[in-house]
Amino acid sequence: INKPKSISSAQVLRDVQHAFDPSNLFAPWLHSERIRRGQEPGSQRQRRKNKRIQVKVGHGGTLDPMATGVLIVGVGQGTKHLHSFLSCTKTYEATVLFGAATDTYDVLGKILSKAPYAHVTRTLVEEALNKFRGPIKQRPPLYSALRMDGKRLYEYAREGKEIPREIEERPVTTESLDIREWLPGGSHKYAWPDGEAAKEEKDVADKVLHLGYTRDEAQSASNPSDANDNHGRKRRRDSEAEDDELITENHAAKRQEMSPEPVMSGALPEDPEVVEGGSSAGLDPKTGTKSGLKEQDEGDGPPAVKLSMTVTSGFYVRSLCHDLGQAVGSLGIMSELVRTRQAGFLLGRNVLEYEDLSKGEDVWAPKVEHMLDEWKKKLASRPDDERPTGEEPGQSA
Repeated sequence: INKPKSISSAQVLRDVQHAFDPSNLFAPWLHSERIRRGQEPGSQRQRRKNKRIQVKVGHGGTLDPMATGVLIVGVGQGTKHLHSFLSCTKTYEATVLFGAATDTYDVLGKILSKAPYAHVTRTLVEEALNKFRGPIKQRPPLYSALRMDGKRLYEYAREGKEIPREIEERPVTTESLDIREWLPGGSHKYAWPDGEAAKEEKDVADKVLHLGYTRDEAQSASNPSDANDNHGRKRRRDSEAEDDELITENHAAKRQEMSPEPVMSGALPEDPEVVEGGSSAGLDPKTGTKSGLKEQDEGDGPPAVKLSMTVTSGFYVRSLCHDLGQAVGSLGIMSELVRTRQAGFLLGRNVLEYEDLSKGEDVWAPKVEHMLDEWKKKLASRPDDERPTGEEPGQSA
């Protein structure tokens, strides 16, 4: 299903269930489920006696509320196969806005710091992207659902508490990473968030994210004479950093929970608006700036870049946006995000539109029934001992 902006993945499941439960399409399944439960042992029936029989649903990898795009939904016995989609590759389109950092690494957070951005050009960004292609080590955001000492990282952040130790980098792979569009300052609709973090919040975040050094590094890009002092500060910070292990949750066991996810990401609209002046026409193809200019006027506002990427499981797009800002001697936040593909499910090809749910069973049922039939055919064509896994575009879904 194509998840819309500003609602959680758990809410999408509830909306799907609300549409499926009274439908004619799933009436036979619900009838069979009632019979099955009636044949359960007495003790098990007793535990379930007050539990309403509903269509069983789950998802194969959450999307943050502001993100849009492919959310794989399993129905009935299909929920048992959702774990196979946690390890598949995914394709995203994201927009990075330079010059600021937030506690969540995106536009929903509070501003922790700002940095110069006039020197950031398309050429500089293109060169920096080379650092993030192929197998890399990536540090998850502080606002994430990973656990440390039994507590989710975003819970530490929301409570304003320091995490017990530094978040450890994790191995991920970027199979492809390219610039879709370069947006000079003043040519786009993206803007930093209005809210700014309190001093106490900044102090806690600075100990985790080392933004104090990032500010120094960004300033040295404009004032090279300060570089030596900044280098000394970096050595002191590096010597204080701990290198303990991050303990994460068992994703396969937790993915079917329907508790709301933390708010922490940006998202692309389903039909991105064409921003007047946002085209790259008339710009130098190498620098992404107007001909004859090496860098933009900071008074024009911060530049942004739209990226397309295919990545492996465990990859945080918000971390990429944050790290890319640092890599070009500035700061960066994620302004929009859309998941265009997960495994063999591709937007515009074999994904149900969320709006179809509200249009009635006559609209969504034929599409869902076709998807379920295709899935059954795929299962029937495989050996009994072979679990279904995500397939690339071009293969049957």
